[in-house]
Amino acid sequence: MAAFAGQVEAEKKILQSPELPKIFAQVVENYTAGSPTDESVRWTGLRPLELRQRLKERNYEVSDYIVHQLLDNAGLTRRSYLKAACLDKVPQRNEQFERIGVLKERFLDLGMPVLSIDTKQKELLGNFHRAGQYYDKVHRKVNDHDFKSAAQGLVIPHGIYDVGDNFGYLSLGTSHDTSAFVCDNLAHFWQSDLQWKYPQAEWMPLLCDGGGSNNSRHYLVKEDLWFLAQVLDINIVVAHYPPYCSKWNPIEHRLFAHVHQAWKGAVFHNIQTVKELADKTQTKTRLETKVWINPKQYHTGRKPTTLFTENIHDFVLFDHVLPQWNYTLLKQNREVVF
Repeated sequence: MAAFAGQVEAEKKILQSPELPKIFAQVVENYTAGSPTDESVRWTGLRPLELRQRLKERNYEVSDYIVHQLLDNAGLTRRSYLKAACLDKVPQRNEQFERIGVLKERFLDLGMPVLSIDTKQKELLGNFHRAGQYYDKVHRKVNDHDFKSAAQGLVIPHGIYDVGDNFGYLSLGTSHDTSAFVCDNLAHFWQSDLQWKYPQAEWMPLLCDGGGSNNSRHYLVKEDLWFLAQVLDINIVVAHYPPYCSKWNPIEHRLFAHVHQAWKGAVFHNIQTVKELADKTQTKTRLETKVWINPKQYHTGRKPTTLFTENIHDFVLFDHVLPQWNYTLLKQNREVVF
């Protein structure tokens, strides 16, 4: 009995360590996913045994009880963890998470702008129903069907989340979600904000999923990013999350979930309403958001140039670790850091 009481006291002292929550947060950072529509839904892909091992590597010998307490304190729940179990079937998934963690930590330590990017769900403009409630003196009527033909337009929200500064940038497009659209949004916010925030930056790491306008297999995406690197005079490092793993991209639960709350229950009669609501996005962690309406029209069906496709290795420096997901677009006359 005395031995058990002593163990309990020892575990209490470990839990009271001011450094343990910080170390735990660093351990799970690259294995935490969340819902882009509900900030309270988060989960981790690490099992308790794996968490104990990683904490042990950082000189913290802890029990299962302490691990579960740390998970509870971080708001990471077992029910959501089960949702992600099937993703272990993706070949080299864990290796890519490790690689992303290394790249992210390296560039944050160097003071570079680590940017998480993605496109949120498209929204129809018009008198359409949207989930959520609002305060009003009367009930307001909306269309009983969400036909695209009845819409006044379409909003394509593309986000850029500054991981190191907890700052979100949101572009509202009205055309198509293409790689050119993504690059224009990056250029706009780099030239208006980020270059002044990071005046010494020579590298721009991008964390993104592997489909859509960020498709890891498309030559056009790489060519547009290479051209962007020349325009902005900065080296761009790209790391794609493996297939079906986009919810681990920080922007999903650090920016999109909060923007979704700001939009909840609102009727998007026009794009200005969408912008004004997104501008008001705030969180307890002091997230700030800057919103821009991108009016440019983009065309689908573009093809990469023959020069680029036939000389891909002259333009793209593929990482030695999982090159299908990690590569660099260098500005001229720069050396690699891989």
